[in-house]
Amino acid sequence: MREKILLLLKGMAMGAADLVPGVSGGTIAFISGIYEELLHSLRRLTPSAVGILIRQGWRPFWRYINGTFLLTLMSGVLLSIFTLARLVSYAFDHYEVLVWAFFFGLIVASVIYIGRQLSLRRIGAWVALAAGTLVALAISLGQLSMQLPTDWWMIAIAGSIAICAMILPGVSGSFLLLLMGVYPVVLRALTEFDWVLLGSFVIGAVSGLLLFSHVLSWLLRHYRNVTLATLTGFLVGSLHIVWPWKQTLTVFVDRHGDTVPLTQANLWPAQYAQATGSEPQTLAVVLLMVVGVVLVLGLEAAGARYSKKAGLAKEPLAVDGPL
Repeated sequence: MREKILLLLKGMAMGAADLVPGVSGGTIAFISGIYEELLHSLRRLTPSAVGILIRQGWRPFWRYINGTFLLTLMSGVLLSIFTLARLVSYAFDHYEVLVWAFFFGLIVASVIYIGRQLSLRRIGAWVALAAGTLVALAISLGQLSMQLPTDWWMIAIAGSIAICAMILPGVSGSFLLLLMGVYPVVLRALTEFDWVLLGSFVIGAVSGLLLFSHVLSWLLRHYRNVTLATLTGFLVGSLHIVWPWKQTLTVFVDRHGDTVPLTQANLWPAQYAQATGSEPQTLAVVLLMVVGVVLVLGLEAAGARYSKKAGLAKEPLAVDGPL
């Protein structure tokens, strides 16, 4: 029961992160040590699983897909998304700098956590690290919103694209939704329970998730070190997105008349105070960054001790081949 409650809380943390443009639920999955099990479980959702259900029955099917793990985790994700959508919107409206500071600390700790698992003795790992960083920076520096239509079929397509980023640490699905011009529409659908748009988004997200999880799982099995280096690069590049002190340069107005920031410039605290006329809250920002780092590394250390004590340590996946 304790493990299920902990897994539910990890799912809620993933859901909360996915609501924030610039932060990835995949980052939380990696931090909390469930990333590879999540990919492995999603990879089992294939026609073969249906065959097991037909031939052998419900229980073998449930064990094959790691159903308890998936159900508990996804329940936490959905619970968080539906209950915290308003809270996240409120926090960004009133405490934006502090929220970004906390997530900045979380991602710094994520880089440390994943970096410990890397072997940088081969040039391929360095190339992958640089490539991941550049990709994340390119996404974060996107200058134009695509302004896609917001019909149900386009929301489904946007969901299938965004969900791929949501399981990549450091690449924010919410930020991609923002670039496509549909983030406010999806967030409004969550707060107003627009079931047509929500259903369309879920259908697209599930389809994209099942397809992309197979790709990531294969990469981690055959090219583990290079894949981890790329994911670490994504995290390093995403630090640009979650830098606390920002000045909005361009905005766009959604179909409901709401003004949404599109591109922002990162500033130092003194520059932020001069440009925006707002208090930079430097001490509180630094404190929250430290809290984020300590929280992640502390939880990771506690989880490692608990797993070792309970004999739950998992066997590593196969290391990558030559590159």
